Amino acid sequence: MWSGPRNLSTAMMYAFGNRADFAVWDEPFYAAYLAKTRADHPMREEVIAAHETDPAAIASRCLDTIPAQKPHFYMKHMPHHMIDGFPLDWTKDCINIHLIRHPARVIASYGVKRDEMTLEDIGFMQQAALYDEIGGFVIDSADIRAAPEKMLKKLCTAIDLPFDPAMLHWKAGSRADDGIWAKHWYNAVHQSTGFAGAEGPLPQMDERQEKMRHLAMPHYEKLSKLKL
Repeated sequence: MWSGPRNLSTAMMYAFGNRADFAVWDEPFYAAYLAKTRADHPMREEVIAAHETDPAAIASRCLDTIPAQKPHFYMKHMPHHMIDGFPLDWTKDCINIHLIRHPARVIASYGVKRDEMTLEDIGFMQQAALYDEIGGFVIDSADIRAAPEKMLKKLCTAIDLPFDPAMLHWKAGSRADDGIWAKHWYNAVHQSTGFAGAEGPLPQMDERQEKMRHLAMPHYEKLSKLKL
């Protein structure tokens, strides 16, 4: 599952992780991305110390034995973590799903957690380019929030996976599979027990945010035309 930040991605990981037939992996390449770029992210040094930073080793594990001997493996990936030189050949042996969200909502939500952001931080350009390279399915987080059961059934049908009602609800709190960064980024989803309802009007934006939204929109719209 490929998505930018603040995009329902953790809730989707919890939904699939709540199935008895799935193991999950939270942002496998994040520590490698931080180690390579030295990007100034919250908890950077803790993330690098706690997680694998060798992209080749991570790629190998993506196709290795699934943890806990589960039949299926849900991997939560972010396109902007896949910088030049990081392997992508393993993706051809996976079902690739691209989770999208309107840029205005991503920018507003990301800004709450991090004072500074660039267009590269929110991943719209990288996600559109990744789709061109590896293909796959597209699903919009707004559609999932508006009708969780309907859209998750549609997604499961598209990837030839039986729907499991366990995907709709989970226990509040953290997960053993959460990355160490969860204590900074996941407080809202830790309070949840399922998908929130439909989103309201788009948030108001300042001039800088509006410029970023304008630049991200063509990439979002390109993928939106392909959504389930």
